[in-house]
Amino acid sequence: MRWCLVVFWLASVAALAQDPKESPLHGELRREGERVGEFCPFSFKAIPGCGYTLFTDHPLHIAAGSMPAQNGFGLGGAFVWTKNTRNWRLSWDFDGVGATSGGAWRAGGYMKLIHTPHPKQPTIEAVTPTPGESSKASDNAKDLAPFTHPYALFNLYAQSTSLNKLNYFGEGNDTTLAGAALFGMTQTIVGANAIKPVYEWGAIRKLNLALLGEINGRFVSVRGKGGQTVPSIETLYTDATAPGLSSQPGFVQLGQGIRIKPDTGDYLKLNYMGKFEEFFAPSSSANSFLRWTVDLNHTIDLYGKAKSATTSSDQHGPDSCAHVNDKCPEIPHSRNLDGFITARLLLSESINSATSAVPFYFQQTLGGSDINGTQSLASYQDYRYRAPNILLLQGSFEHSIWGPFGLKFMADEGRVALTRGDLGFSHLRHSFAAGLTLRAGAFPMVQMMFAWGGPGTHNIFGMNSSLLGGSARPGLD
Repeated sequence: MRWCLVVFWLASVAALAQDPKESPLHGELRREGERVGEFCPFSFKAIPGCGYTLFTDHPLHIAAGSMPAQNGFGLGGAFVWTKNTRNWRLSWDFDGVGATSGGAWRAGGYMKLIHTPHPKQPTIEAVTPTPGESSKASDNAKDLAPFTHPYALFNLYAQSTSLNKLNYFGEGNDTTLAGAALFGMTQTIVGANAIKPVYEWGAIRKLNLALLGEINGRFVSVRGKGGQTVPSIETLYTDATAPGLSSQPGFVQLGQGIRIKPDTGDYLKLNYMGKFEEFFAPSSSANSFLRWTVDLNHTIDLYGKAKSATTSSDQHGPDSCAHVNDKCPEIPHSRNLDGFITARLLLSESINSATSAVPFYFQQTLGGSDINGTQSLASYQDYRYRAPNILLLQGSFEHSIWGPFGLKFMADEGRVALTRGDLGFSHLRHSFAAGLTLRAGAFPMVQMMFAWGGPGTHNIFGMNSSLLGGSARPGLD
């Protein structure tokens, strides 16, 4: 079966690449066909290199990754294309995957526009302090010297996701397993976002401050899930206990925020984000609400390499990686030590009127993995705690074993609350997890974790749906 896939891939690329005039696209397809032919000979030893090529090469490659928890593993295809102009770098990602079981699927198109004008380099005269003179003058010259800075970045996207099995236990921090129910959901997101670095003022240049903005149309359809040992959501809950259950209007979602990634040297990396979102349902004011989020991430690189903790980039689409000589980074085989410690504080609160409620399908969750695939309180069942307000404290330690393989340990504490006044550091749930990680070149990051603490244990296997180094897709909550 494995080699049937390779033969099919070679035949597809070769067929698409046949063009006597050879346009840029056909040229890329031809070169990809040559790379696939090089790395996929019919031998057992070629399997690792062949698999890596088929899953990461461009412009066509196999798309794979975990669907949101309870919905299986997705497998499909992706197309990536990039074009550079004098002032812009344009890239397109198109992908579609279907779950190997359960019928869930995701399809989307993502366009990225990066402004890359040719800056005018200022002329700086060398300043050499005289003996005994303060070096302040030379420091000022250094501050005025030409520097490399990021430019404005824009994303346009359309994505549709259908999930057939999602857990619902009710709202709040005191729900019980007896309230478990299942539902299915389809959500289509059409929108755009922008990241505008602020570099004009030298005083804040080292903060790496960026302004964030987004506008999305969100269209959700919720359905029951029958034929399971767990009841369907409509048999246990109503609009009073699951807001938005009976109808799901279309939403216009706006977002504004700031992000700070200050220059703190090789060992310490900070990533601070604050965001304010408005969810408007034009046809139903009872579902409109506001939400603000503060997400503070801290990373200590044990060996000062700084790149080990970087798993995503604004510069590349979800199906793209940083190309080096038209190739994704090779799988590392070094025995050099690599490790880092992370600490995260996430606080999110929602604001709604006395006559409105936050729809349950937009409420964030803690427990297992959430709808975006992020782990939190991993020993609990997926989506275990759900409410308009959440608090999460998370720490992790990861260290290399050999080449792409590593060990990881996580510790979480968190809680949810129905009202903002109830959110605090009391009655926190806790969880621990340990396991293996795989960071193989640009291959999607893989985690195999065993979690304990709280009410029981939980085995978790997850593969990121984006290539390592690629940006994340639009979130579903």
